[in-house]
Amino acid sequence: MTINRLRVLIAEDEAVISMSIAAIIKRLGHHVIGKAKDGREAVRMARELEPDIILMDIKMPDIDGLEAAKEILSIKQIPIIILTAYSQPELIEKADSAGISYYLVKPVTEKDLMPGIRLAVSRFKELQALQKEVGNLKEALRARKLIEQAKGLIMEREGITETEAFKRIQRQSRDSNIPMAKIAESIIIASRILK
Repeated sequence: MTINRLRVLIAEDEAVISMSIAAIIKRLGHHVIGKAKDGREAVRMARELEPDIILMDIKMPDIDGLEAAKEILSIKQIPIIILTAYSQPELIEKADSAGISYYLVKPVTEKDLMPGIRLAVSRFKELQALQKEVGNLKEALRARKLIEQAKGLIMEREGITETEAFKRIQRQSRDSNIPMAKIAESIIIASRILK
């Protein structure tokens, strides 16, 4: 997803405002791929059209923008900017807890949207990178725990040192081209079966 040309979905129930936002989006060099008139349609269009970013009103028929945003974010992670006439602290708090990337109060101008889009996309990319890093760290910790447990089982069963047990797991991993964590997991499963 580049900031140069984004595929934008607009969710706004007032046609005049929707057209105005679409015109701004086009002037900024982005492509409007759809205009939803209510929250339910926004969810459907987000699924079908796979936008890069969504600009969404809060107060809309059927389901409101925050509920629609939660539903969309449960399906696919995507930056969502709220465009609303309401600036009550409780709405901003709800938007934050829903995973909204940016919040703008109407009337929205080109000068508002340009940095809003840029920051929403930038923050979204940062969040994705952090989530990936956390996932990698969790996987590394899980692998380490499995390898430690497997080493202990081999040491107990074979009466060898920790270093030699580690080398056996490492050698099996290399020879079979299977990650050490998978080898360790197999050793743990086999030890449970053999008990």
